[in-house]
Amino acid sequence: MADQSLYAKKIWLKSYEPGIEPTIDFTDIPVPQYLTESAKQFPDHPALIFQGYTVTFRELDDMVGRFAAALKDYGIKKGSSVAILLPNVIPCVVAYYATLRIGGVVVFNNPLYSDRELEHQFTDSGSTFLITLDLLADRMVKLREKTSIKTIVYTSIGDYLPFVKRLLFPLVAKKKGLAAAVSEAKDLHAFKDVMTKYAPDTTQAEITLDDVAMYQYTGGTTGVSKGVMLTHKNIACQIQQIEAWFPEFEKGAEIMLGALPFFHVFGMSVSMNLAVRMGWTNVLVPKPQPEPLLEAISKFRVTFAPLVPTMYIGMLGHPDMEHTDLTSIKGCFSGSAPLPLEVINKFQKITGSIIVEGFGLTESSPVTHINPFNGTRKVGSIGIPIPETECRIVDLEDSTKEMPVGEAGELLMRGPQIMKGYLDKPEETAKTLTKEGFLCTGDVARMDEDGYFYIVDRIKDMIISGGYNVYPRDIDEVLFEHPKILEACCIGIPHPKRGEAVKAFIVLKEGQDMTEKEVVDYCSQKLAKYKLPVAVEFRYELPKSNVGKILRKDLRVQQK
Repeated sequence: MADQSLYAKKIWLKSYEPGIEPTIDFTDIPVPQYLTESAKQFPDHPALIFQGYTVTFRELDDMVGRFAAALKDYGIKKGSSVAILLPNVIPCVVAYYATLRIGGVVVFNNPLYSDRELEHQFTDSGSTFLITLDLLADRMVKLREKTSIKTIVYTSIGDYLPFVKRLLFPLVAKKKGLAAAVSEAKDLHAFKDVMTKYAPDTTQAEITLDDVAMYQYTGGTTGVSKGVMLTHKNIACQIQQIEAWFPEFEKGAEIMLGALPFFHVFGMSVSMNLAVRMGWTNVLVPKPQPEPLLEAISKFRVTFAPLVPTMYIGMLGHPDMEHTDLTSIKGCFSGSAPLPLEVINKFQKITGSIIVEGFGLTESSPVTHINPFNGTRKVGSIGIPIPETECRIVDLEDSTKEMPVGEAGELLMRGPQIMKGYLDKPEETAKTLTKEGFLCTGDVARMDEDGYFYIVDRIKDMIISGGYNVYPRDIDEVLFEHPKILEACCIGIPHPKRGEAVKAFIVLKEGQDMTEKEVVDYCSQKLAKYKLPVAVEFRYELPKSNVGKILRKDLRVQQK
């Protein structure tokens, strides 16, 4: 019988580093007020840097006020949905805070999505206003006919650049695909024209913390993308939880790397919102490839860098790495997928920084677990629950039964950062949120004796082979350890005798060769026979999400 008091006792609290309290006296103000406060406290401090162009907190607050006035003039009211289809550029931050200031609902969208995906999200969210890039403007004007969107505002990568770069931009932009001519259309406006037309509106709409601030769409890993309703309380509490976890990083004293896409919930909370709350400079990187990442960190002396594993791996493998100074970095936060030990050790040695791995979901704003920054960091662990976060691991068949230490089950979580529910999907909400307010994550996890949690796999990814439960992540990790293998991902495929069996997709390191037999023989030394791949497919690349997570679901679809 499980010791059912372990989770209620929060045994992970003994692993908190000194100075971090299990509870937080939350400041109950809506998210846009964080910008107002930072603009008063650090008016002349750089808030955003884009390609060397700097916007102070006072200027950012002014820009937000001007765009808020424009939104009101275009008919956006409290509760209206505003779609933002932008990479990490200055207007993205402006539009986000302006929408929240007037009580609107932000709908972040991925610029890489297809028209079909965008149409679903625009329509489902009831968005009536869209801000996007000139590169996408003509496409969005055509798509607008199928949605409720009335007004479109577009910006350009070249709108906010230092003087010399701004002069040169028209000469190189179209050759490099960085700008596009936009055809005239009804209710289509240029961002800079809009900004010059309106005086700043500094009034904060009357909103409660329980009001919805965002519809943040899931990646659709388990079907159609769902609109997660995140309230002002969810987001505000999340920012303060992350702030509490890193007490040695001072207000107004750090430089954030804004490389995680803000349209992804990880980038929104851990990079954009945290930097605004803390009065930190945020160095925006709209295309987080190795070269611009290395340049941004070294040139602007970044001190805090939230990244995903593919970004660390990409930088370490880039030829510029060995002659780029990254020693300004003090702290790194990694999420979305496990970070290999060799990558952690190598990056920490080169930079002198500390990398902490964490975990979260769109439905949890997203962070729920982080390894201690100045405490014990356990490799392979997502860390321990952050302040004000409760967790339980329950039996996969019987959710009333809690699992003992070391045994796997479904991870359930509760805290102020947990979503209100799914937009217009009460049945999906009821399946995902228990009556007690716990979020059913769909992740198989276990907890060790110190309260550290480990993700075993997604429940929906589990392979049942010959009656045995096989977790693809176990096999992925074994394959990743092979010196010839760069990336690996396993899925279940039909098998005439076992029901399901394992197929491995592998990307080899440059210049390496390997056979299917070599892969199976290698796995046979480390895995039980029923876990061995029965098929191996070598590829040049694997499908990935916008934050670099390998998409197992896409591989499954490709096998059908």
